[in-house]
Amino acid sequence: MAYEQLAKDILAGVGGKENINSVVHCTTRLRFKLKDEKKADDDALKANDGVVTVVKAGGQYQVVIGTHVDKVYDTLLAQGNLAGGGQVDDDYEDTSDMSLTDRFIDLISGIFTPFLGALAAAGMIKGLTSAAASLGWLSQTSGTYQILYAIGDSFFYFLPIIIAVTAAKKFNLDQFVALGIAASMVYPNIVAINDSKNVLMTLFKGTFVESNIHVTFLKIPVIMMNYSSTVIPIILAVWFASHVQKLAKKIIPEMVQLFLVPFFTLIITVPITFLVIGPVASWASDALSALFQGIFNFSPILAALLMGGFWQVFVMFGVHWGFVAVFYAELASQGFDQILLLSVSVCFAQIGVVLGIMLQTKDPKTKALAIPAFISGIFGVTEPAIYGITLPRKKSFALSCIAGAIGAVCFALGNVKTYSMAGMGIFAFPMVIGKNGVDATLYWTFASIVVSFIAGLLLQLILGKSAVDPEGEVAKGKAAAVAQAASEAADINEHAVKVQQAQNTYNQATKLVSPLAGQVLALSDVKDEVFSSGAMGQGLAIEPSEGTLYAPADGHVALVFPTGHAIGLNTTAGAEVLIHIGMDTVNLEGKGFETLVEKGQEVKTGDPLVKFDLEAIKAAGYEVTTPVIITNSKNYHQVKALATGQVTVGQALLDLE
Repeated sequence: MAYEQLAKDILAGVGGKENINSVVHCTTRLRFKLKDEKKADDDALKANDGVVTVVKAGGQYQVVIGTHVDKVYDTLLAQGNLAGGGQVDDDYEDTSDMSLTDRFIDLISGIFTPFLGALAAAGMIKGLTSAAASLGWLSQTSGTYQILYAIGDSFFYFLPIIIAVTAAKKFNLDQFVALGIAASMVYPNIVAINDSKNVLMTLFKGTFVESNIHVTFLKIPVIMMNYSSTVIPIILAVWFASHVQKLAKKIIPEMVQLFLVPFFTLIITVPITFLVIGPVASWASDALSALFQGIFNFSPILAALLMGGFWQVFVMFGVHWGFVAVFYAELASQGFDQILLLSVSVCFAQIGVVLGIMLQTKDPKTKALAIPAFISGIFGVTEPAIYGITLPRKKSFALSCIAGAIGAVCFALGNVKTYSMAGMGIFAFPMVIGKNGVDATLYWTFASIVVSFIAGLLLQLILGKSAVDPEGEVAKGKAAAVAQAASEAADINEHAVKVQQAQNTYNQATKLVSPLAGQVLALSDVKDEVFSSGAMGQGLAIEPSEGTLYAPADGHVALVFPTGHAIGLNTTAGAEVLIHIGMDTVNLEGKGFETLVEKGQEVKTGDPLVKFDLEAIKAAGYEVTTPVIITNSKNYHQVKALATGQVTVGQALLDLE
């Protein structure tokens, strides 16, 4: 009820609910997408005591509220009868004006980016383990091999479960509901049904979408497929579930939403996934394989161009399984296959482009991701290369497709046949060794791989440079992150000033203990004018000797920066404390920081808040000097230091009188 008038004022200030296309909120801001920003009254909003300021950026009309923005947001939705889009990250960018292709790439990249490091690591482990077995260094029956291979392969096998976590964040779905959906899709008994020899019936017999039915759901035939290692089915399932959840929240009474919303979301989404999403993917696979079989019979070179050029797209949409089925059918009927092998060139086209990007990029983060992506790609694991390196750079992805098509043509020209299923990457060589042993097919395979790699590398070096670090994207990203951090910190300070102006009273006296072990410095000694000038508030700084930040008083967490480098705390005595670990450490984008608390969490004096790697921060070229600022200093007569020199955690630090 306390925010009703503020919500009404904001609705009026942005031009009324009829002027709102969409609204979401981040840590401190309401982020509107308005039909006409000219209808918004900037001055009226800025003059409102409940509004810190107004910012126009990235096609958004941002009304800065403060750390209680979530309560204002909920009231705003109720007042304006708006649907809303929920909470978003502080670096949220609206994608509604993007083309469908750009939005798809942004979605896929956003889903994969959080786990790219682990994905690349798993790919390297899987590839190196397979290589060790192929070279005879490890036996495939040994425990060592099985454990190492499980480390690498399980990440890819259970990829739908991993994707469910990040996709849930993208679509505002309960994370554990998303995990439940994904777990159902790769549940061992479900996977086993797909391979069952018990056939209840056959649908569409005699057509390319002929499907054996092994099980029914409420007497409805279920066309099963293997969802392990797939990408698009789980993304579609999570997207669908997010809409089911939203509808359920509107219908189900709030007092029973905790368990009934997940109940109905799961019980509706999972069957729909098996009954609709699965069959669509299965039919698409069968249709594509039938089409390519016909094209290959007409012209092997045309089939090679198409297969090599579009294989990565087929894998992304999970429709490549139809080719695998055709491969085994051809192998059984004539002892060889010539279609699936055309996709082998793609692995080497990818890593050729990735190598080109490694040579061209000036961004250390891109280079760090490209190295393991390159290594895993050699062994046929190209997901890290696709989702982390080439796909976000659309031009580079297109070049890898072209290079893959060029390499595939060599397979067609050499009339190369494959006689077994071994794997992708360098593991393709055993596939082409038949009863005649080493012959021309092996040499054509080697030539095709070399051509694919060189084509990818040259195309990227000649045509792809502009896509690597477009328009100083690295510098832009760092500048944006710094601006965001400074803006959020300013929001806290300005909000504290407004509270003081409104109350015109002083807080009760209180004391804070040291949140760090280290050397106490005067605030004026900090090499950052924002802090040293006292513009943010009074306080002091600590040069930490240990990498853990603790709560300086009882209270609750008011603000947690996504990068983990700064945290805001409201003490039970009324002090608003901002602790900023290091200078310009926002540029590290969270590397070296581990946040141990969440926004709104109650904490006691001495509770650990953030862990940070002192040596890693210093090695990256950043100072670790940590200001401890009382952002509502004007609520006190005096902020006095109680410690000098070396301090330990829990030692009396500041006296707020």
